[in-house]
Amino acid sequence: MGVMVVDERKVPVREPYVIRMGGWTLERYLREAPEDRIWEFVRGEVLMHSPATAEHQDLVGFLYWLLRGYCEIRGWGKVLMGPAAVRILPEVVREPDVFVLRPEDVGRARGVPLEVVPVLVVEVVSPSTRTLDLWEKAEEYARAGVEEYWGVDGEEGVLWAHRRRGDRYAVEGVRTGRVASIAVPGFWLEVGWLFQIPRPPVTECLQAILGAPGP
Repeated sequence: MGVMVVDERKVPVREPYVIRMGGWTLERYLREAPEDRIWEFVRGEVLMHSPATAEHQDLVGFLYWLLRGYCEIRGWGKVLMGPAAVRILPEVVREPDVFVLRPEDVGRARGVPLEVVPVLVVEVVSPSTRTLDLWEKAEEYARAGVEEYWGVDGEEGVLWAHRRRGDRYAVEGVRTGRVASIAVPGFWLEVGWLFQIPRPPVTECLQAILGAPGP
């Protein structure tokens, strides 16, 4: 745990963490997991995540409103965000940062956990979740049939685009230029928008996406 100095006072600063607690059942997870925190269930373990930083939530919000605005205007699918819980595999319930449902699955997206497979999942990678997001979750999303998975890595300044090839993902790391979704028709974004501080207004980015075809 580090220390931050504020007005000559020493304030403890906690590092991001993920706690794994064994001996849980899916039923207990659904009964006891809080609605306002990210808790996930993975094969008998509950994963409890540290509170999100402002920087993390700002990036999640940017991606959510960009995707939601696009899908609402195009009348395509539905965009949700964590801590909405999705049963990815029979014994795996994840709470993705942002995810998109196909139009034909929107009517079935009810209750907890959601029993639908997203077509696109986006996770914002943090130092405490790097292995979890880029390896463990990627493998699960591929097995579940998620067509496309984006891991947004702010520390490295890379968007890791995972796209299904058979039962596995082909992975591309993109630092600059446009990335077009193969799962959400017509959607694309400039990778630079994600790592620019301050970020451009969502409305301007959305107008650019709607007014120009993807690469």
